[in-house]
Amino acid sequence: MTIANLRCRLPLALLCAPLLLLAGCPGDPLKGAAGSPAKTSSKTTAPAISPATQAQTAATQAQAAANAAQAAADAQAAQRAQRIRQLIANAETSYNSGLQNYRGGRLDAARLDFDFAVDAMLASGMDLKAEGPLADEFDHLLNGINALEMDALKQGNGFSPKVEEAPLEVAADLTFAPNPELVAKLKTELNTTSDLPLVINDQVAGYIGAFSGSENFRRHMAASLQRVGKYRGLIQSVLKEEGVPQDLIYLAVAESGFQPQALNAHSGAGGMWQFMTYTGPQFGLTRNGYFDYRFDPEKSSRAYARYIKELYNQFGDWYLAMAAYNWGPGNIQRDVQRTGYADFWEFYRRGLMPAQTRAYVPQILAAILMAKNPERYGLDKLVPSPPVIYDTVHTDYAIDLRLVADVTGSTVQELVELNPSMLRLSTPPDIEFDLHIPPGTKDLYADRLKDIPEDRRASWRFHVVKDGETIDGIAASLHSKVADIARTNGITPQDPMSVDDELVVPVASVTGIASPQRYTLRAGDTLITVADRFNVTIEELRKWNALSTSSVKPGRVLYVAEPVRLAPSVRARGRVASGHAKTTKSTSRATGKAPAKSATHAVTHTTTKSSTAKTSPTKRKAAK
Repeated sequence: MTIANLRCRLPLALLCAPLLLLAGCPGDPLKGAAGSPAKTSSKTTAPAISPATQAQTAATQAQAAANAAQAAADAQAAQRAQRIRQLIANAETSYNSGLQNYRGGRLDAARLDFDFAVDAMLASGMDLKAEGPLADEFDHLLNGINALEMDALKQGNGFSPKVEEAPLEVAADLTFAPNPELVAKLKTELNTTSDLPLVINDQVAGYIGAFSGSENFRRHMAASLQRVGKYRGLIQSVLKEEGVPQDLIYLAVAESGFQPQALNAHSGAGGMWQFMTYTGPQFGLTRNGYFDYRFDPEKSSRAYARYIKELYNQFGDWYLAMAAYNWGPGNIQRDVQRTGYADFWEFYRRGLMPAQTRAYVPQILAAILMAKNPERYGLDKLVPSPPVIYDTVHTDYAIDLRLVADVTGSTVQELVELNPSMLRLSTPPDIEFDLHIPPGTKDLYADRLKDIPEDRRASWRFHVVKDGETIDGIAASLHSKVADIARTNGITPQDPMSVDDELVVPVASVTGIASPQRYTLRAGDTLITVADRFNVTIEELRKWNALSTSSVKPGRVLYVAEPVRLAPSVRARGRVASGHAKTTKSTSRATGKAPAKSATHAVTHTTTKSSTAKTSPTKRKAAK
């Protein structure tokens, strides 16, 4: 306060003093405007904020939040776009490597390249249909691979293991003159005991003679009867459960020779019972980018049994059911309605069926009779393959077959042979799949796997420590890090690793696929350095990569793990000319009434859903 102000206020204070008790002083804060006492308050009231100011502040804050959200969305979109670009670049690299291998005649390597390209996109977790660039790239890959596979098939090779073709089609258009003496002789000499009506007439006798005199067919028949040893018990059990004659097992001699991965290059029909790609799902034979149940002996046999039984119920005759399986129930039904007959041999005499269908039934009957009389046709010396037995675990998560081999004490090749329907080295994520593992390993699988989180089973490994092994050697061989292995398993200087410890081995994944499978050569690399780096031999590198010399150039992609032969990677193919058996067969399976989906057939062992518990793994001793 200034001196001047003090001087002005002092006289006023003196004048007010006598009247203080009566009237109060002007401007006294204790008096109201009308002379009444004012209310006192211990708090100071803040100045009021106008509604306009409040609205402006709220708008500013909202704009700031919107800007932050937009920045975060832009950053996320940029990251997503970068991930898409990288995914497409990786897929194109694999595809181009496949092209080089294909042009160099290395079809196994080409197939692995193409599968890797498709795998990378399928395992990315991104919606391939929703993302325009990814959808275009995926279509480009499938169209390109399909065109090359078609070209390879035309040349008689393809990307998959060569499957022996049944020679029955070669003899499709044969006719035989009447030979009553031969027919009578065969009726007398051959064992015709069967739960299927076995007719021996001129046509059946003629095919028996043609097949027994053909070294090509006898080899096929011998190979078929040898292979059927793997699946006889399985198929016969299914046929019995579905009420189908046991001897109809031999229809597979004509269809595939009991080869689970048989593939018709013309029609795309596949599997032991030759279902079409677009009709198999009607019979429970699911097909996607990871597996094709047409190649599963158990599931395809169930589908076959139910379908052939349905055809029998429609026509009341097993021979017509067999003809309908080949030509289509719609075609057979039309002839039944037109002629008033439901008899295969009547249709045969009238020439109402295509040549291949006319030959189909007598050929199968001839094969059945030869199989039931093996000593007469030189088929009694062969040793049937041992039956395939396995445990089944139900998965709905991605797991690499290398990890399955680790926890079950088997090999990847054994697992591939037990799972002919698999198209990849991994089960699919978020899709149920029946995985076959060696018999007696179901509990071991569940126990060892529970320490590995589901989202790590596509890349992590499992290892039982052997005498003389070190943690550095294990890390190097499985492409992990010593620190990661030690941390995950609780290995410390005070509690070191020892023989028989069961270790969970973390391995970094590339787009969800276990790695490394391939390696791009750099300047200075040689086969020796690559072999040392990946703990393989030079001979293995030469074999896996079809190398004729030890000279390799930078930039070349080498496989550093053994390529595994999986089920044929079948995609849609054009239909063949009208009247061909495979075309008519596809018609039959497109028009036939689909049977109900069957329950999984138990093969020797029961099935189980593996444990999905996620616990912190620690090293433990392997079960002795």
